[in-house]
Amino acid sequence: MPGLLHLAAAVGRPDERDADALVAAVRLAERGGLDFVTFGDPAAPAGPGVLAALPAVAAATERVGLVPALPGGAGGATGSGGLTGSGGLTGSAGLTGSGGLTGSGGLTGPGWPDGVPGTGVGGVPGTGVPGTEVPETGVPEPGVLGTAVPEPGVPEVIGELDRVSRGRGGWWSDLAPRAAEGTATPEPVSDVRPVRVAGATGAPDAAARCADVLLVPASGPAQAAALRAELRALAAASGRDPDGLRVLASLLVDLDGEYAAERGHGGGGPRPTPRGPLYRGGPVDLAELIASWHAEGAVDGFHLTPVDPRRDLERLVNGTVALLQHRALFRTFYPGGTLRDHLGLARPRALT
Repeated sequence: MPGLLHLAAAVGRPDERDADALVAAVRLAERGGLDFVTFGDPAAPAGPGVLAALPAVAAATERVGLVPALPGGAGGATGSGGLTGSGGLTGSAGLTGSGGLTGSGGLTGPGWPDGVPGTGVGGVPGTGVPGTEVPETGVPEPGVLGTAVPEPGVPEVIGELDRVSRGRGGWWSDLAPRAAEGTATPEPVSDVRPVRVAGATGAPDAAARCADVLLVPASGPAQAAALRAELRALAAASGRDPDGLRVLASLLVDLDGEYAAERGHGGGGPRPTPRGPLYRGGPVDLAELIASWHAEGAVDGFHLTPVDPRRDLERLVNGTVALLQHRALFRTFYPGGTLRDHLGLARPRALT
């Protein structure tokens, strides 16, 4: 008999700049008991507006996990030119400071050019509201190099988020570029390593070695079950305990409701699209789909991306999730205080 479901959702848009709307959306997800919410994805990482709003989101919520997709260079989220590499998004103070997440700078430290967070001008005040002088690109000006290189694979921005938000942080990485370069290796772990969420397409072997939560696009339970079995086998072959992975089916959801009877939607299951499998129907039919896939043991849960963030997230939480809770398939309260608790993952031990 499968255990309880794990459920997560994408929140807002990658270029979201309405901090109040983002806070409201995450609070709604938390009221529904979702394991975590994601901001952006590796193809469209969380923009500067979302990153600047994270302090306010963390302060306004207590349990739900917060997992932004980070902008990175060709080497992935942590490679040279990426979020933590030379020339990356963070400087030596990272996402810290009196106006930022932790102590005396704004969104970033000295790696930013003058006139942006971390220099005392503009930026992120104590409320976490984005400043007006954050570059539109979200990266430093040419020639301004970051100086901090934290533990490999643990971006400083998310290390700080994880610390400040009491272990609720995580980050969504794209392992495919590094795997293509032959540099994807198991990363050192420590007591503060945040949960890593990764897409399992493109480099499934790297994802199975390095990630804690794997997102698989699947249009049916048989396909999802086959992908889950493959990833667990790859994890075991690399020396990992496959029970330490959580494999979630990744679906786009359009909960308009008027298409529930259309062939290939609603009770008929998701339809393949260029963006990934799309479910189109009502909240009740989506609850039935999730329950049936879970009963077959196809996946450990679902990561759902609303087509219309404002409309579909509310219908997802107050409709689909409420029905799953009523059927005792999803929890009605958080049993722990960290994202690892929500996912049932053991805290990694530091390597010596």
